[in-house]
Amino acid sequence: MAQYYVYMLTNRSGTLYVGVTNNLKRRVYQHKHGVIKGFTSKYGINRLVYYESTTDVRSAITREKGIKGCRRSKKVALIESFNRNWKDLATGWFRITPTEPPGGDRAQDTRDKRRDSSLRSE
Repeated sequence: MAQYYVYMLTNRSGTLYVGVTNNLKRRVYQHKHGVIKGFTSKYGINRLVYYESTTDVRSAITREKGIKGCRRSKKVALIESFNRNWKDLATGWFRITPTEPPGGDRAQDTRDKRRDSSLRSE
């Protein structure tokens, strides 16, 4: 059964990013290595501080939109209820100099990018 993840990333300045994906490890790799140009690569947002999973894609998208619509204080409270010290939850997931994203599905990477772009415009 497929898994879908709603996740939050941050940078050293505390800027938050909320996203949704069907492959958390691959997506975090993309953020950490600036594979997809955009907001997260521009601002160095690459530390995974929160995630939750579901088997229902509609629930994941609805949850992502709900979190995005929350005030920052609610997002911070959600992160701290899960990860009190804001540790990078992806520490140790990747080799220091990885050569290809986990999962290696470049077609899926393109689909993720298109979906992420369409969600931002809604």
